[in-house]
Amino acid sequence: MQGKVVVVTGASGALGKVVVEAALARGAKVAGVDHAASLIPAMTNRIELGGVDLSDPAQAGVAIEAVAMQFGRLDVLINIAGGFAFEMVREGDAETWQRMFALNVLTALNASRAAIPHLAASTAGRIVNIGAMGALQAGAGMGAYAASKAGVHRLTEALAAECKGKITVNAVLPSTIDTPANRASMPQADFTNWVTPQELAEVILFLASDAASAVTGALLPVKGRV
Repeated sequence: MQGKVVVVTGASGALGKVVVEAALARGAKVAGVDHAASLIPAMTNRIELGGVDLSDPAQAGVAIEAVAMQFGRLDVLINIAGGFAFEMVREGDAETWQRMFALNVLTALNASRAAIPHLAASTAGRIVNIGAMGALQAGAGMGAYAASKAGVHRLTEALAAECKGKITVNAVLPSTIDTPANRASMPQADFTNWVTPQELAEVILFLASDAASAVTGALLPVKGRV
């Protein structure tokens, strides 16, 4: 990752923060993009763009162009921005489905569309998306979330086919990630079986690396120790 320019969306979240730090540790120049306001000052190898709604194509485009202008190019896009909702289908609200689609599918779609011209100009363009094991077979209360993450899976496959030979496009499919929010919502769970953000970051950055140049269109399960 030495010297590569990496964009991480959802950079202020539990996973995003770990991926940003891991990419910096590997010598990358990193731009974090998030809906939350940024509190991190710009550095020579790192910028943070806060207050960006990636579900809006225009805002996504402005953010990606700002990164390209700052660093001169773009090599890797890691789409972590997203959200989760637990809601039964029958008693639920249509707004939840729309919100899950916007947070999980549109953010990845808009960031990718804006980044593709820059990534195609790189000698090692990469897109890595965050899918979900739960989207392979949805359980009760997981309908809206699983449907949106299934959309991320299909988006990954479509982009991989469209960008073949120019950009690799892959997705990681984690099971439950060991975050403070997940621990709070499932206090009786065995956290030792969950995937840590550090473990997931290693897989993400592998797919973003030169070592994964022959891997595209993959939906890679990251199940932890279950």
